[in-house]
Amino acid sequence: MMLPCLCMGQTCQGISADVPTSPLLLPRPEGLYCPAGDFYIDPVRPVVKALITHAHSDHARAGHGAVMATAQTLDLMAIRYGEDFTGTRQIAEGLQRIGDVTVSFHPAGHVLGSAQIAVTHKDMGTTVVTGDYSRIPNPACAPFEPVPCDILVTEATFALPVFRHPDPLAEIRRLLASVAAFPERAHMVGAYALGKAQRIIMLLREAGWVDPIYIHGALERLCAYHIEQGIPLGDLRPATMERNRKAEFAGQIILAPPSAFAATWAQRFPDPVICFASGWMQVRARARQRGVELPLVISDHVDWPDLTRTITQIDPRETWVTHGREDALIRWCQMEGRVARPLRLLGYEEEAD
Repeated sequence: MMLPCLCMGQTCQGISADVPTSPLLLPRPEGLYCPAGDFYIDPVRPVVKALITHAHSDHARAGHGAVMATAQTLDLMAIRYGEDFTGTRQIAEGLQRIGDVTVSFHPAGHVLGSAQIAVTHKDMGTTVVTGDYSRIPNPACAPFEPVPCDILVTEATFALPVFRHPDPLAEIRRLLASVAAFPERAHMVGAYALGKAQRIIMLLREAGWVDPIYIHGALERLCAYHIEQGIPLGDLRPATMERNRKAEFAGQIILAPPSAFAATWAQRFPDPVICFASGWMQVRARARQRGVELPLVISDHVDWPDLTRTITQIDPRETWVTHGREDALIRWCQMEGRVARPLRLLGYEEEAD
């Protein structure tokens, strides 16, 4: 049977006739809205009350009246947006009663403080909004926790069968092999400031790199916060280019946000090898467009095998798919006899990867 899509008024395949008439969450222009609790999850516009899954800017925005999130996400939002990023803030701990629902936050394995949000109503069951998540162990944050639910809202960033992320430690060893092969050159690694940069640092330490790691100024405060939270990043030093110091960066690893490579800043270092750590580096055209010499396929999102494994493991009554390649995953669900629908939420970008 074909029923209207929740958000676009169009017709979607694979939506069953038992869709609740008053679902726990409704897509609105602001984001996912919970009528029974009168709050939004990861809204893209200012709202009265927002529940935030993690501190990446496509999910966490300033200007809401009140924000509930994990303590680390609240801290990271304050670092990124200032202490006055919201009117009031509330730490998500245990079960929280909001209106006619209870909510709880569970680790998502994406970045420090990232969480899935479970919303439960006595008559409508439990819906879990995963936000962005990863199943690969990440020493810079708590591991993903499968949460039983009736409706699973999942991202679809890499929801195509071609996306199968390699072992991240093997990618780091490729980086170290390049450093050994070109000791006269600096290796500049593009990594997003929150989450990816700290993960790269931890992978380098796990691979045996004990030398200092140089970081762009945009990473300093976020790395310092990770250290405050007990993440052992080791010896980090500012990647500042002072007079007659260019030769000191030969054979060194320097981390910076990808935007830094568009400026002349990167060219100050000795014959730099431009690297970029992202799941998108599996797409060669993207690497070429960015001028990347050494692409590192390291992602903080689930790939196709982990995405389908998660749906199979949790076995929800329905799967709602958002911000990504929705069609392929919905088709896979249909072939598996599962009910799935697209949310087609707007406003979510690629910052987390």
